Amino acid sequence: MSSRAGRTEPPSTPGTSRRRFLGAVAAAAVGATAAGSAAPANASPDPSPSARACSRGSRPLFLGTYTSVPGGGAGIGLATYDEATGRITATGTVSGVGDPSFLALHPSGRTLYCVNERQQGGVSAVRLSPDGKHQVLGTRSTGGAGPCHLSVHPGGRWLLSANYNSGSVAVHPIEPSGALGVRTALVTHSTPPPGPGQQGPHAHQIITSPDGGHVLAVDLGTDTVYTYRLDTSRGTLARVSYATVRPGAGPRHLTFHPSGRFAYLANEVDNTVVVCAYEPATGRLTPGTPQPTGTGPGTSYPAQLVVTGDGRYAFLANRGHNSLSRYAIEAGGSRLTLLGTVPVGGDFPRHIALSPDENLLFAANQRSSSVTVFHVDHARGELRAAGDPFSSPVAVCALPLQALSGLPPG
Repeated sequence: MSSRAGRTEPPSTPGTSRRRFLGAVAAAAVGATAAGSAAPANASPDPSPSARACSRGSRPLFLGTYTSVPGGGAGIGLATYDEATGRITATGTVSGVGDPSFLALHPSGRTLYCVNERQQGGVSAVRLSPDGKHQVLGTRSTGGAGPCHLSVHPGGRWLLSANYNSGSVAVHPIEPSGALGVRTALVTHSTPPPGPGQQGPHAHQIITSPDGGHVLAVDLGTDTVYTYRLDTSRGTLARVSYATVRPGAGPRHLTFHPSGRFAYLANEVDNTVVVCAYEPATGRLTPGTPQPTGTGPGTSYPAQLVVTGDGRYAFLANRGHNSLSRYAIEAGGSRLTLLGTVPVGGDFPRHIALSPDENLLFAANQRSSSVTVFHVDHARGELRAAGDPFSSPVAVCALPLQALSGLPPG
């Protein structure tokens, strides 16, 4: 394959190239809430279901959606799931946030963050409460269009976000209250040039490496994973290297092995996964040979990989094929072996997540407006459907938790 690993480059400069996210639905709508503005939170009309979220066997579940499309949600969906059966029960909605398509939790467990995937992109903070009366703390501009991913730096002081349409990544400070401060960094991916069929960069993900030393951003438009160093005092990003996969691969999502020495990259355009070697000291990522997803010829728009905590198995969501690929992880993390695929039980699985105990896997199915749940066999890496799909409007993200901060596990 054609790849350039660990290329050293100066920080990229802002650009203006934009293109709508492939497969998304009407992400451009009215602008995000003004920077720092507070918005009322309308949680469950009867907060008691959320307040009981940690009764024995019942755990909290948050659901991301689009609010500006026909049949979309009214905000962040609130639900609980039974940790034994996987059964989901709706408990309400956190309103006051627009198009919250991706969610991330603060390490303290007290604050939830979401992107506002709109043309004037934003990120919002929600203070969580055990009684279900969650409070929207406000929204800040990401400085770009169509933010589709965000993550919290392990130290809990910085929020990282990726603007798909404008191909940029942003950093916001997190205040002691959990609210977001004024953006401290905005970097647009200007090099390498866009890949075949792309009109510009399309940042799709931004995460911190397991060792905490580097930040990695996956860009579908430039077929590149960028490595940055985050200044944890000022909240700025300095690019230290980049690694490209073969032209037209369309990398979308990167997931690390628990060892921190390997990562797995899902390519949505050429329908492949790639095992990458990672050097914690330098942040250099070295992609290997593309591997099949088990979905046959053509593209099935692979969306996301998750890896079990013991490092033995990986699961991949295939949106076009409406399936989950199962992989055995071998040779200390350096090899993926395809075990087969399982029907996801919905249409267009946009996001998958393991429960905290990893006994359940959740799939948010965008086009069927549903969430499906699977029991995970840790001995063989098999997935078994756990009951009927749960109806959730334009479900694009599922975030299962063990408990809300302030309530003990059931």
